[in-house]
Amino acid sequence: MHFLGKSLALAVVASLPTFASAGLVSSQTDSTYGTSTVVDDGIISHTGLSEVSVADIEAASKVFTVATVQNRYNLTDRGSEEVLNYCEANGIGFIPWYPLAAGDLAKRGTILDTIAGRHRATPSQIALAWVLKRSPVMLPIPGTSKVKHLEENVASVNIELSDEEFAQLDAAGKKAAKAA
Repeated sequence: MHFLGKSLALAVVASLPTFASAGLVSSQTDSTYGTSTVVDDGIISHTGLSEVSVADIEAASKVFTVATVQNRYNLTDRGSEEVLNYCEANGIGFIPWYPLAAGDLAKRGTILDTIAGRHRATPSQIALAWVLKRSPVMLPIPGTSKVKHLEENVASVNIELSDEEFAQLDAAGKKAAKAA
């Protein structure tokens, strides 16, 4: 297939969930089978899903191999906890978007701020270190437009939270999530 044809096919497949929400395709099933077609045709070799439930992953997995799932997830937003656990149990990469968010936990005097001070790091670095320690299938995508923040994000990989620090942050994040 010509490059332009491949690009157009990929753009259409990527848009299928949007088409479904607009009533232009009848269901998530149409989107799943559309993706299956471009995999079968060799246009793409790996597939990922975005903002899905466990049921969505299971349905898609009947048609093609799911390589990754991208859902919103961070220290204070645990809405995709069940999806993350499913991905971990099934060897599927989990790509949390907005992984640096920490809400009120980023304020001075919080456990996040205290742990950041111990590690000579920023609260965002500690929030990212928590995400990284949370699961071995985690591949966060913290967006940034500043080189300084990119360097800080990359440096988070070298922050080793103790099990106690991880547990303290985990508890504080769950509490903050329930309060929101």
